[in-house]
Amino acid sequence: MASKPIVFVSRGAPPEPLKDLATVCEIRQWKEQHVISREEMMKNARGVHALFVHPPDRVDAELFDAAGPQLKVVGTMSVGLDHVDVTECRKRGIAVGYTPGVLTIAVAELAVGFLLATARRMSEAFRAVHNGVWGTRWDNALWMTGAEVAGSTVGIVGLGRIGMAVAKRLKAFEPARILYCGHSVKPCAKEVGAEFVPFKELLSSSDFVIATCSVSADNQHLFNKEAFSAMKSSAIFINVTRGALVDQDALLQALTSGQIAAAGLDVTTPEPLPPNHPLLQLSNCSVLPHLGSGSHRTRTNMCRITVNNILAGLRGEPLPSPIP
Repeated sequence: MASKPIVFVSRGAPPEPLKDLATVCEIRQWKEQHVISREEMMKNARGVHALFVHPPDRVDAELFDAAGPQLKVVGTMSVGLDHVDVTECRKRGIAVGYTPGVLTIAVAELAVGFLLATARRMSEAFRAVHNGVWGTRWDNALWMTGAEVAGSTVGIVGLGRIGMAVAKRLKAFEPARILYCGHSVKPCAKEVGAEFVPFKELLSSSDFVIATCSVSADNQHLFNKEAFSAMKSSAIFINVTRGALVDQDALLQALTSGQIAAAGLDVTTPEPLPPNHPLLQLSNCSVLPHLGSGSHRTRTNMCRITVNNILAGLRGEPLPSPIP
């Protein structure tokens, strides 16, 4: 090993935690404005002892081969692991750390804010103001009116840490019911009076459907044509977890046909979504650039955890936050 182990950081990161890393490591960092390409990722990984990555950086056998046998640890600044070949990491004895728990509050706050913004058609309203439409539609008292959470039924798909945090915050808006579905009944659901129901019942009963579940091989395109067909025509769909949960062609059809009323997506496939994508042309679909964890405090804490994972891995010690 060189006098200092080499770490490649695949994106800009909060500077304070990186200072700690720089005291014991040589840092190579991608500083271009655009997302690093696969070719550049492979090139920059050569000879490094640790990788500091972010979704959607693909971490797999090909990348490990390019890096070389000296690679000891991967730290991903994320909770999602769908970009990491965990099996290959274990096969090669490469430690992997991630950042669970720390982003729960930030994602929950965004989910609630995004639900309210989508329900009250704020994106459309902003455009109406800037396009000079405001003031020309007083002939219709229902112009730009939306839905309320109060008295509604909210369905949460996946009552894990984030789902529960969303439910607690939405409870203050006085919905009539909070439903949830998942692999099992959650004792914590009693705190918010949430009812466990099958997935299809949640879809057919809910005025708002919020996806907060993790992504696995079993639930790719969980929200497909059949799922959207089961929803109310007035339903609003919010996704703050991963784009892979949604069949976007089916969602486009559901939104254009009036099968559901509106959608708010903080995550898409791919990311970024091309500017000419059909979903971006719809007035009833709002898309954010994956801002769930995007608060200064949360991103800094995520970076700090990733740095600590990498430092522990380089020392051959147990990671503070290893993958399960």
